[in-house]
Amino acid sequence: MKILHIYKDYYPVLGGIENHIRSLAESQVKVGHRVTVLVCHPERHSRVTEIQGVRVILMGRWTTVASMPISPGLPLILQRLCPDLIHVHSPFPLGELAAWMGKPRVPLVLTYHADVVRQKWLMRIYSPLFWIVLRLARRIIVTNPPMIESSRWLRPLRAKCEVVPLGIDVSRFSPVPIRLAGPVLNLLCVGRLRYYKGLDTLLRALATVRTARLVVVGNGPMRRPWEQLARDLGVQDRVEFVGDIPESELSDYYRKADLFVLPANARAEAFGTVFLEAMASGLPCIATELGTGTSWVVQHERTGLVIPPGDVAALIRALERMQSAEDRQRWGRAGRARVHSVFTESLMTEGVLRVYEHVMNRAPADPAVMPYDGIREK
Repeated sequence: MKILHIYKDYYPVLGGIENHIRSLAESQVKVGHRVTVLVCHPERHSRVTEIQGVRVILMGRWTTVASMPISPGLPLILQRLCPDLIHVHSPFPLGELAAWMGKPRVPLVLTYHADVVRQKWLMRIYSPLFWIVLRLARRIIVTNPPMIESSRWLRPLRAKCEVVPLGIDVSRFSPVPIRLAGPVLNLLCVGRLRYYKGLDTLLRALATVRTARLVVVGNGPMRRPWEQLARDLGVQDRVEFVGDIPESELSDYYRKADLFVLPANARAEAFGTVFLEAMASGLPCIATELGTGTSWVVQHERTGLVIPPGDVAALIRALERMQSAEDRQRWGRAGRARVHSVFTESLMTEGVLRVYEHVMNRAPADPAVMPYDGIREK
């Protein structure tokens, strides 16, 4: 099968969705499919390359508006491609519209990764067109069950949604014995440093929990403001921002930690692949309840603790609870077992390919089944 993935960025750009598309595309190549990824180049010129058997087309980017790259060549190059199936990763309005208008006869699968949170003004403009794209998609892949019921876009379309959890290569991560005692609790946070990661909540909690140290892996627009906040709070000597690191070194950071914390504060954090990496490494996790997949991946009192977003006092209590080596050990073992049974790369690839087989053997969707008013932005 000739598969075309469309999104705004791809490796070596780092991020949860980018990492997922890379993992999925490379896995699909390994089982015999011809895979192309169509994305926007960080620079103005276009180029074509190949990474691990995946053909990557990078279309020159003119500018970026509301986090969406503007690459006029992307819809044009799509006209020259002849895929058997198009897989769009949303949110990405340029790619969604290009697939709808440019290749209306090619079966379309859409993975709904997250709600648009910060750019609500854009969604008010784009909503009527997005509704058409969702209706025309033959199947909508959702990474976790809570997202279907909590998203106003997905609830009316639950009948055409298919849950396929994200997965990782678990062989890259191995646990070390939980330290039974020690004066310092070593915390780890990994990810693109964007506003919704909620690192400010964790820094404020560290001002009270003085027996904890934090390592932050990743870069992003919030790195400098959060480094300044750490200085303002007087915790800079217990917080290390290491930036982006080589993929080969990531597992070492998990192995050195006692606990993984991602206190996200907005629905833009819809799953948290880094939780899977932490759990595969035998770490208990602290997550937040957002109505998305974060509290489905990390199960409260089973693989870690789930707290309200933005609640410094609740996070302080959770960190104090995590001083218990017995709890950390029990939750760490349970988390690793959960990853192996639910969140592997092979299970994810098999699930997505089953969706492809389904849509290749069914009639096109009818965009007029449900009126747009059913999901109007309020």
